[in-house]
Amino acid sequence: MTELANINTDSYENLARAMGMAMDKPAKRSNTLNRLRIWHSPIMGKAEINGKLSNVEVVEGGCYRLEIIKEDSSTFLFSKNITIRPFMQRFMLKRYVANPSAKGGESKGSFHRTIMADSLNMDLKDNTGRFNCGKPSGYVQDFQALPKDMQDLIRQIKRVRVVFGTVTLDSPVDDKGILVEDGTDFPFIWEVDNKDAFKIFGDKFAEFSAKSVLPIQHAIHFNGTNANPLPNGSKFYTPIAEVDFSASFDMTEEDQKMFRDFNDFVKNFNDYICKEWDNRVQNRQGEVSQEDIQTVEDFIDIEDSQ
Repeated sequence: MTELANINTDSYENLARAMGMAMDKPAKRSNTLNRLRIWHSPIMGKAEINGKLSNVEVVEGGCYRLEIIKEDSSTFLFSKNITIRPFMQRFMLKRYVANPSAKGGESKGSFHRTIMADSLNMDLKDNTGRFNCGKPSGYVQDFQALPKDMQDLIRQIKRVRVVFGTVTLDSPVDDKGILVEDGTDFPFIWEVDNKDAFKIFGDKFAEFSAKSVLPIQHAIHFNGTNANPLPNGSKFYTPIAEVDFSASFDMTEEDQKMFRDFNDFVKNFNDYICKEWDNRVQNRQGEVSQEDIQTVEDFIDIEDSQ
């Protein structure tokens, strides 16, 4: 009786454990959060023009795309303008490694990713059993003095600003260009890895800090995108963003729950990366080169001679 009286009744976790429900809590999946990004290429479709079917753009390049992830499939919504309410941000490093010898059905490449952290000013474990996707620790004083292989590797590694929040799409359409009615308040994750977009988002979060307000209290309007030409004639797009300080949001119970869900997502992701890190390190423990063995033996000889 005394033990039950001492339980914190404000804590669902404590009460659930006391009632034998702890194991009944459904496992959270770390890959089911909707994903937001800019879609750089137009989507083509068929339309009847003068009685003939012709190829036309049903979705313009440079639109914002929300991937709504379900249990076994995804649907896509596109919009030229969106509004987000940012809840929080994290940072990570990632590197795409192509698999040029991929055969039919095999992956054409994979991502090396670090854990998500509050900043990039530290060494971050990655899913290869190393740190920082192979990038050296700290600030590189003289990039040109590094070996060419290391220069190439560093160029492949992207800084990622990971933004979590809710998004409302203005007049969204599906991937066939058909108008969709519901486009309001979807929870999302946005991995911002383009260096220009990374800075644009950084400037917006700096505006929150300058006014001593929390990101969750205000919305950011994205009114279209800027088209940036590439040497090959194609384009990539960067967001046009403006913080709306004219209105503010109060934090509701639903907001608090969503904030916890976002933090759970980060924890699940980081737990997965750390597990991969541990597995890779353990697998390498038996892979000791003759040079390493000789170094250890030389060290032992020095110790014995003292």
